[in-house]
Amino acid sequence: MQVLDVIVSLATDETRPTWAISYLWCSIVMQNSRRIAGYTGRVRRYLHTFGYVLIATLMSASFLRTTMAATNDRVEDIAALAGSALMLTVVEGPFIMGTARTSYEPFSFDLQYDDTEQPQRRVWLNQYEIDRDEVSLGEYLLWQRQRQPPEELRKLIDHVTTIHAMQPETLTRWPALYVTWSEASDFCHARDKRLPTEAEWEKAARGDSGNLFPWGQRPPTPALAMFGQYHAHEIPIVAPVDSGEEGRSPYGLHHMAGNAAEWVEDWFGIDYYATMPDRNPHGPASGRYKVVRGGSWKSAPKLLRTATRGGASPNQRAATIGFRCARSTR
Repeated sequence: MQVLDVIVSLATDETRPTWAISYLWCSIVMQNSRRIAGYTGRVRRYLHTFGYVLIATLMSASFLRTTMAATNDRVEDIAALAGSALMLTVVEGPFIMGTARTSYEPFSFDLQYDDTEQPQRRVWLNQYEIDRDEVSLGEYLLWQRQRQPPEELRKLIDHVTTIHAMQPETLTRWPALYVTWSEASDFCHARDKRLPTEAEWEKAARGDSGNLFPWGQRPPTPALAMFGQYHAHEIPIVAPVDSGEEGRSPYGLHHMAGNAAEWVEDWFGIDYYATMPDRNPHGPASGRYKVVRGGSWKSAPKLLRTATRGGASPNQRAATIGFRCARSTR
């Protein structure tokens, strides 16, 4: 019988004399004093452990609050230095979109990356304006002041400022990264702009005559584009969005190859080029992936071609994907 059961039976037994109950009670206490002492010691140890855990939790919470406050200050400093976007005009008219297979050499830049670039088409676009530069981190964080930046971006800012001692003056000119397609679209609409269509992006990148790369036919070099970089911890190795004069496109746009790959408006259609209209195409009506163009700081040279197509889930956040905005002029 357990101690608790004995105590209950004693308390409810009206036939037992009071002195007997007292004697039995004392006997139980004496017999179990060592066990009670063990319980007390155990409780004391539990309380000590709980105290240590509580202190550690409070210290961690205080540290996290301090760290978050410091990160918020860094975000504010970067946003405060944001510049304004310059837009350039792309005149109406036709251009060459896609790739015609002109080489059978497996490592030739003239060889299409995949069949989604074909057939090559002559497409007419109305006049429009497009950002000269990729949207900067400073501009994006300035827009994000009404909400918290994504966790991946906050961690990146905290890492590069504390570990690599990067200054706000540098980071504000980085391309905006870890941006979903919806966030990119919302940013552009908040400024009375929109994401460019895939056709608009390609024309702005290659010009009217179908350049292989934004700067012409020459293979990429570090002076022309930021590409082929690698970092073990996925820390972006990027150039300021307003740099890249030597590698600019025929319409004067910077970093249409490398640096940050860019979201565009269209859904990705594998065989869309075969069926798209000849004037102002806007992509398929639906899809699983949104088109991403231009290659990034990690890309191989062949992915910097102006005709190379890629796609990503609209909800994806990546250290390699940014965006720029466009605007119709009529």
